Amino acid sequence: MPREATPRHYLMCAPAHFKVTYSINPWMDPTKPVDLPLAQTQWEDLRDRYRALGHTVDLLEPHPDLPDMVFAANGATVIDGRVLGARFAYQERFEEAAAHRDWFLGHGFTEVCEPDHVNEGEGDFAVTASYVLAGRGFRSSPLSHAEAQEFFGRPVIGLDLVDPRYYHLDTALSVLDDAADEVMYYPPAFSPGSRAVLARLFPDALIAEEPDAAALGLNAVSDGLHVLLPQAATGLFDPLRARGFEPVPMDLSELLKGGGSVKCCTQELRGGERAG
Repeated sequence: MPREATPRHYLMCAPAHFKVTYSINPWMDPTKPVDLPLAQTQWEDLRDRYRALGHTVDLLEPHPDLPDMVFAANGATVIDGRVLGARFAYQERFEEAAAHRDWFLGHGFTEVCEPDHVNEGEGDFAVTASYVLAGRGFRSSPLSHAEAQEFFGRPVIGLDLVDPRYYHLDTALSVLDDAADEVMYYPPAFSPGSRAVLARLFPDALIAEEPDAAALGLNAVSDGLHVLLPQAATGLFDPLRARGFEPVPMDLSELLKGGGSVKCCTQELRGGERAG
């Protein structure tokens, strides 16, 4: 059957104060300057592309003391209109959680849970129709997985990340078709046991090669047809087309200096029609 895009609702935050002055992942090098106007232009291109594809994009107000707020995916996980907030592993990002929580409470979301355990939102939670896939090993606590399962009432599958370059699940795995439980991922980012779990759950997954993973090609967003992904991940384009998807290359090279790309900038508000 032909692929079909479904309208999505996203939350983003402009990189108005983006800079790299500390290092909390291997991609961050404070000695490399950030071209802020270019970062803003690249981010605007992503926002505008979502809207051109028919998706709704709401905006979170950037804060001058929180340079990583542009990576909005990390601030919460939203399923069926219910919001599990984030609790960040590093002090440098800790206050972002409150900014996200305040936004949700101010936009009609009534079920907003402040977590007890460290989780970094959609950085480490990926949602399909059947599962919530949950990363652990570098940021999110394994205890957050039980917390998410209890809150959302969905089975949570814990996956161990072992390569520090892929410090969040969304750098090593992407959901291509949430309704059909279809994903793509990079096996070496996971422990042997987690690779076996992924192979069992997703036997037909698209398997990424090292050059595309190293370009953060798995930090992608799909609406069921269009797959927005880093333009440097060229090895994924033909495999995606062969499966009926339409790759949409995006240049977020300045934001890559902070360790993020398309997905990091994009939080999905599932069942979040109340916001506006």
